Amino acid sequence: MKISVLVPVYNEERTLEEVVRRVCEVPIAKEIIFVDDGSKDRSREILTCLQQENQPAGDMLNSIKVFFQERNEGKGAALKTALGHVTGDVVIIQDADLEYDPKDYPSLLEPILSGLADVVYGTRFAGGGAHRVLFFWHSMGNRLLTLISNMLTNLNLSDMEVGYKVFRAEALKGVELKSKRFGFEPEITMKLAKKGCRFYEVPISYHGRTYEEGKKITWKDGLAALYYMIRFRFAD
Repeated sequence: MKISVLVPVYNEERTLEEVVRRVCEVPIAKEIIFVDDGSKDRSREILTCLQQENQPAGDMLNSIKVFFQERNEGKGAALKTALGHVTGDVVIIQDADLEYDPKDYPSLLEPILSGLADVVYGTRFAGGGAHRVLFFWHSMGNRLLTLISNMLTNLNLSDMEVGYKVFRAEALKGVELKSKRFGFEPEITMKLAKKGCRFYEVPISYHGRTYEEGKKITWKDGLAALYYMIRFRFAD
């Protein structure tokens, strides 16, 4: 079984090489699909070097694909591009900012590899490894959005907005993404719940960033998430 790791990138020059190293260290056969979403720092230069280094030989476990968006459109747009190039059996979303640790891959994959799940979400709020203590209101916003999501889908997720999401590639067939920014999280949740997919959750570690360190999501994205939940629950 091959894993497709999708990595949206926007201005992550400080963490990108380390994320690549950690993903490659996981002893699972995988393709790593990077989509640079119009970065203005050295991210494109770093990705170009990684692609050139990988072309001659690569290795037995990791192949690297790199794609560049002409302008910054958002995480959802970058993931839509990446999904168009997936050849693996299982898809993992990996943010490029070091908030999530690829060491959690085996536990995230286990429910799918065991045939129990079509979709696995990590959770930052139900056990798991070390968690950096950060913003109270940010966590409250996440919990409120998850509550509303659960009411609309009849699921009992604890962390709908989590970045670590894993899917059987088959489950994603026919799903057309329309939201371009962080609306990806509620959109994919609504659409896969409507398809009747089997959801599982797995506790993960979480090393959140401050806004000074590069965190990008804001309260405006929270309002947008509410709009997307209602939109994609009752319409396509």
